[in-house]
Amino acid sequence: MTVSIYHNPACGTSRNVLGLIRDAGEEPRIIEYLKNPPTRDELAALIARMGIPVRDVLRRKGTPYDELGLDDPELTDSQLLDAMMAHPILINRPIVVTDRGVKLCRPSEAVLDILPPPQRGAFAKEDGEAVIDALGNRIGRPTP
Repeated sequence: MTVSIYHNPACGTSRNVLGLIRDAGEEPRIIEYLKNPPTRDELAALIARMGIPVRDVLRRKGTPYDELGLDDPELTDSQLLDAMMAHPILINRPIVVTDRGVKLCRPSEAVLDILPPPQRGAFAKEDGEAVIDALGNRIGRPTP
């Protein structure tokens, strides 16, 4: 399987997703999007493949979202994409691309929907929350 992650190493959720990908036995292509942001066309294509509105990919916390007035419902998708291109920190993360789909992985265990089961072993988030049991099964959700 080919896996890519648009990653911010300073983000705990992004680090947890990277850990879950590796726990599945995959070594992803890591794209530190703040250093190497996607092109406008690449970002638009990722959002289209996720099947979510452009606005859902905007990050508010720790960004110039409020200063730029991005909560204005009159702003078009094109204007929102322009803002993300000018300020890549506005792109919410992590976005993961696999052969099984593209997903904004918040919460981090959302990545499990596009990775092949089972995981290789137990996994807990950085905050200690167990996500995968010792048999590699997702906790709190039936295995497929």
